[in-house]
Amino acid sequence: MTTYTKEQVASLVDGKLDWDTTMRMLSMPKDNERFALYLEALQKKVQWKDKIVLPLGPHLYIAQSAKTKQWVTKCECGHELGDYRENWKLNAVVYVRDTEEAMNEVYPKLMAPDTNWQVYREYYCPSCGVMHDIEAPTPWYPVIHDFEPDIEAFYKDWIGLPVPERAA
Repeated sequence: MTTYTKEQVASLVDGKLDWDTTMRMLSMPKDNERFALYLEALQKKVQWKDKIVLPLGPHLYIAQSAKTKQWVTKCECGHELGDYRENWKLNAVVYVRDTEEAMNEVYPKLMAPDTNWQVYREYYCPSCGVMHDIEAPTPWYPVIHDFEPDIEAFYKDWIGLPVPERAA
């Protein structure tokens, strides 16, 4: 049973859904079709033909390549950041705020973290420049791989939809 319409889910994705309906969506149990409607709304926003399998962020997705059937991490602009099992951040443009001057662009003077103890790493799409993530590790810490989703289990065990086909 579908609780919400395609139009309501699309409005939610666009940030234009009225507050009462948004709160109802957040507080009620999720119906089985909402994820499919969500993917459909996201798919309509992008200009490429690859099928969105899983959203990772506001402008970042795991998509199934129309040509190879491989799952890749992809920016909303269409730029591919590599295989979904690999750390996409290694293929992004990285700006590291590791000086007092760079930190003061974000924080008021004397409120920024000590750059000997913490830096900011900002990850941007190499094609369109949208910021996808920020980390705040110690300076020597390796690039953080946020997670590697188990897409098959998510589709089978959590949402009950067929797993999107992919090449081995």
